[in-house]
Amino acid sequence: MLRSLIWSAVRIAAAVTLVVATFGYAITGMHSDVLMAAGCGIAIGVGVGLRGGSRSGLWTGILIGSIIGMAVALVAGGISGNRWGLITPPVLALAVGLIDGLDRSSLSDYREMSRETLIVAVLLTLGFFPAHVAEGVLLGLRAPDSFLLVSILLVLPLLLVPWTALMAGLLTHRRQGWRDARAPRPLILGAAVPVALFAFLMATGTLEDGRGLTGLDLVLGIALGLAFTGVAIPACAFLLGRAATAWLRPRLQVYGRLAEYLRAMWVPIGGFAVGYLTIIVLFGGFYGTLERFSPGAFAGVEAGSGIADWLSFSFFAALGQDFLAMAPSSVGARLLVGVHLIFSAGWAVVLFAAVMSSIGPKLDRIARRHAEERGD
Repeated sequence: MLRSLIWSAVRIAAAVTLVVATFGYAITGMHSDVLMAAGCGIAIGVGVGLRGGSRSGLWTGILIGSIIGMAVALVAGGISGNRWGLITPPVLALAVGLIDGLDRSSLSDYREMSRETLIVAVLLTLGFFPAHVAEGVLLGLRAPDSFLLVSILLVLPLLLVPWTALMAGLLTHRRQGWRDARAPRPLILGAAVPVALFAFLMATGTLEDGRGLTGLDLVLGIALGLAFTGVAIPACAFLLGRAATAWLRPRLQVYGRLAEYLRAMWVPIGGFAVGYLTIIVLFGGFYGTLERFSPGAFAGVEAGSGIADWLSFSFFAALGQDFLAMAPSSVGARLLVGVHLIFSAGWAVVLFAAVMSSIGPKLDRIARRHAEERGD
């Protein structure tokens, strides 16, 4: 059991890292931003995947983790300076919304919403931690005189748990099946803590946005900061995440069953790939040989062209695509390319018919079993 969980976690982490890291580096060149995005995506993805079970948890974890990681990369890539206070509220709300949309029956009161928000906050804290260390926030290297701010940033997702749970509950309590329409008093009091803390940091000038502000300007700054950073943006993120996974949830079940179909088709697919690659290699040799004994048969051939060039040309010729560097110019070369296309197309058609006749009964049995499980 433990070995299976570890293997699932490794696969989710590897897939999320591949998606988020490549997406992140396409947005920003800062390693800390990509590390932040990958860390959050892996933490949330592994947590959701392991809780979802072995049947659909793998694909669900990869999807949710990738969405969170890409969202962090988008926000982090567009913000400079101290980004943690602007990134954490919407990302936490988005993650809770994504999880709430997976199974609406599981979150049916403020207590369950608070529990789920706390789990997500812990995962985000773990995901943010490597980026905190990389940026020197953990040791206060960039803000040696702001120990309070550094400490708050390290546990910011946890501080926002009551606020996020209360907001999510207020946006959800009218849903059918919700058990308590009135928010608990402890949750309201807990939600007031980050608000009071934000007002204190603004008033003391600890936050850059509050430096130099006094009187009415300070009050307006606090009000606008709470309205956008703490309410509007997180609320939109929560609703967007819930709507996205509510739409995707029935479609994610397909991936849970996909493994059975792939196992049934694995051998025929492998046979097709081997045959197709054999044709490419064979005709790559034919093209090189023709050019060797009939120079000029192909236009654009440079001195020193080797087997890699002919294999590349053969690959594109098998797909019926032009290869930019070389092109057939003689009658013999064009005839050879035509024969290659006939072989490639014939192999695909013949093997497709053979595969469908051999694995068709297996696929029908899998489909009938799934229909029986759904009660259709």
